[in-house]
Amino acid sequence: MPPPVGPGYSPNPTRHPRSGTSPRPSPIRRQSVTLALKPGTSWAETYARCVTVAPEAFRDDRLLNLTLGAWRAVGTPGTHATPIDGSSIPGPPRIGIEEARAAVAFAGEQHEEWSRVPLAERKRRVGEAVEAMAAHRDLLALLLVWEIGKPWRLACADVDRALDGVRWYLENIDRQLAVGTEAERRALPGPVSNIASWNYPMSVQVHAELVQLLAGNAVVAKTPSQGGFHCLTLAHALMHRAGLPVTLLSGMGGQIADALIRDPRLGALAFVGGRSNGRKAATALADTGRRHFLEQEGLNCWGVWDFSQWDLLAGHLRKGFEYAKQRCTAYPRYVVQRELFPRFLSTYLSVVEGLRFGHPLAVESPDDPLPELDFGPVIHAAKAAELRGHFDAAVAGRGVPLHRGDLARGRFLPGQDTSAYLAPMCVLEPPANWALHHSEPFGPLDSVVLVDTEAELLAAMNAGNGSLVASVATDDADFGARVGEDLLAFKVGVNKPRSRGDREEVFGGIGGSWKGAFVGGDLLVHAVTYGPEGPDEKLYGNFPDYSLYPAR
Repeated sequence: MPPPVGPGYSPNPTRHPRSGTSPRPSPIRRQSVTLALKPGTSWAETYARCVTVAPEAFRDDRLLNLTLGAWRAVGTPGTHATPIDGSSIPGPPRIGIEEARAAVAFAGEQHEEWSRVPLAERKRRVGEAVEAMAAHRDLLALLLVWEIGKPWRLACADVDRALDGVRWYLENIDRQLAVGTEAERRALPGPVSNIASWNYPMSVQVHAELVQLLAGNAVVAKTPSQGGFHCLTLAHALMHRAGLPVTLLSGMGGQIADALIRDPRLGALAFVGGRSNGRKAATALADTGRRHFLEQEGLNCWGVWDFSQWDLLAGHLRKGFEYAKQRCTAYPRYVVQRELFPRFLSTYLSVVEGLRFGHPLAVESPDDPLPELDFGPVIHAAKAAELRGHFDAAVAGRGVPLHRGDLARGRFLPGQDTSAYLAPMCVLEPPANWALHHSEPFGPLDSVVLVDTEAELLAAMNAGNGSLVASVATDDADFGARVGEDLLAFKVGVNKPRSRGDREEVFGGIGGSWKGAFVGGDLLVHAVTYGPEGPDEKLYGNFPDYSLYPAR
């Protein structure tokens, strides 16, 4: 079992070249000591623990799908390259459309039974699942390290946030359902279908599923194709043991999406992903009238205007690089008042030159704790190559290369495949036709735009046609409040970042970043239940005929 995280190493003190003078990432390692894999954390040992803990869901050579009420060896198994070192691990066993339709039909039958189960019993079973996952917290976290490259501390946080969040709902669900009142809420007419991204399998996907179950709905979930399927398999094995009506399927989205989106037996669709796939899902839902909440990407910007608290900003910048900015609330674009650019640049470079990245399980000595890293790899080698291509394209279009990090500053094992790793990069004034000018990179590739007027600041920060979050760094509180009202972001922070949040904090997006009902806090329960008005209830969110926003 991995030990608690502690200081794993001291950053390399060698100063890094700046502003376009650094070469392409080099395979040469500038490490003073040879690193080795932390004993007990190898993939073989991790997977063997899964087989021991949940033999019904893990075979020695493949994963199973949870369908028709049992774990079954259906679907075509394959292999998957872990971003950690490019090695091969079992991939998701992909099923076809007919198997997906049968699974949804069975989930519909489960839903009819589960929706009649008394709330006290639902609470008992969900609580049992939460405590079972808490007992295997370290194994769930270690799977996240191997599958999607999360450093140990962040992987543990993903699991803990999921479990602590559901405990909060267990304490509040009676009030949220208005039990015993004329406004009492009831389950939807069918199960909730969950199609989620790979980056937060526990704190987003499993968390949402457990709340949906608590509210009286059966659940159908698709494993993300890019990673997280082992962690989700273990979590769902523990949920299934607790008697929860859950279905977990693996498959290509384009092949089984019709069953997971349009099947008339479904009560709602919960989707987390990019705008392209979200647009397709919304189109498929257009004539169904079904409940839905579709969280999509948005270009989250941080504006800097009449500002002097550079140490404060440095702390926020450093934390913003966690998990290589592979999250929906990351800030990849900085819109800076031109006269403040020298101070901003000095602050920004001091942060990126001190970032710690590399293999999340590499240690100097067997007894050392796992390293305290800002990030490990991006999700796969193709994504790293894509981001390097975007950086080169911006520079070729006359953008200024402010910073191009060097992989030689990372912590890696001898001879390790590092193709999925990317050192931080930043472009000043990217060209207007840049592929990422209006969208998020989902990786450690930043851009900076300089402005001279408040109008230019607003235009630059709203370039993405809606976002989940935005922030303004300013010493002028009145300016921050005024600008915040005109930003196309659901949550706006002044001298602080905004995030998805936990427990009672609501979450949504403006413009193209969100479609359907908002979630978080009581709104998540409202999104997956009917009030007295039934399907005609007017919820907070973005819908074809209206948008309604809660306090945020």
